[in-house]
Amino acid sequence: MIEYIVPSNIDDRILARAVRMLEKGGLIALPTDTSWSIVCSIKSSDAIKKLRHLSGERDERHFTLLCSSISQFAEVCSLDNTRFRLIKRLSPGPYVFILKTLSGTEKALDIRRREVGVRIPDHPVPIGLINSLGNPLYSITAKRNMTGIDNDEIFHNEAEETSSELPPIPEEELFESGWELEEISGVDLILDSAEERERIFSTILDLYSDEIKMLRQGAGAWPA
Repeated sequence: MIEYIVPSNIDDRILARAVRMLEKGGLIALPTDTSWSIVCSIKSSDAIKKLRHLSGERDERHFTLLCSSISQFAEVCSLDNTRFRLIKRLSPGPYVFILKTLSGTEKALDIRRREVGVRIPDHPVPIGLINSLGNPLYSITAKRNMTGIDNDEIFHNEAEETSSELPPIPEEELFESGWELEEISGVDLILDSAEERERIFSTILDLYSDEIKMLRQGAGAWPA
């Protein structure tokens, strides 16, 4: 199902319907300041499982918490003054920040790492939905041929190693228009802003340790 929206004047009734769908465990596709994303509520364990299965990704660093403010970061991550100043300078924008999770976050998101990616997108649609829902969204970049694989294979293979850097997403795997996402099975709602999005992805900065590491170069410049 597609709901057409005007980013500069989002219909509250559409946001309300989207919120109800998220609260029932649905998956929603929406535009961001980079490419299109597929999101779910962090309060729905069933939706998180569906999103992971749909994505087919083994590395949890592909998943990001979309927030509307830095204060929401502090609810799930450890955030000192140094990291706060850097994030404030680069947000909102096309940056994902890998931060150490607070106690309980791993259980809430059913993740095996003591870290999670967070970001504030510079786009009114995800910000409006987050504010209407009242909590962050768990998200992944929408890509073509998302077929999904078994969750246990993805997230419970402790022996699997991951490299320190994440490869860029090939441009041909990304979407430009909202209607194209109808080909992805499992998405319950598309919030279509009737705008073509650039086929770009975010820059990922690892702030877990004292030394900042760039895991993936994307639309955000680094050093910035």
